[in-house]
Amino acid sequence: MINAEHIKTAGDFLEAADREFDAGDFLQASEKLWGAASHAVMAVAQQRGWAYGKHGNMKTVARRLYQETGETIFREGFSTAEKFHANFYHDFMDDFQLEEDRMVVRDFVIKLLDFAS
Repeated sequence: MINAEHIKTAGDFLEAADREFDAGDFLQASEKLWGAASHAVMAVAQQRGWAYGKHGNMKTVARRLYQETGETIFREGFSTAEKFHANFYHDFMDDFQLEEDRMVVRDFVIKLLDFAS
């Protein structure tokens, strides 16, 4: 996948997550939100020539962006997105967590897409 495809896929997953949240399907919404975050991370990594093929690589990308910018969204966004990925399998997040953390991941994805564009 090339950078532009990761950017498009991240945006598509973000929109799909919104639809799933609105429909009340929080498990599918969780996984779509994770998909948006992971593709946005991959877009930035690819643009910068950083490794992104493994989960640990993507975590490193987020950490490097935080170190470069000092913006906490990069530190918090990826770990919050990971929580949604786990929620897809284990359905452990409460309603208030879903809503609050959803906004953190949305902000993370949007910030990454700005970097990748």
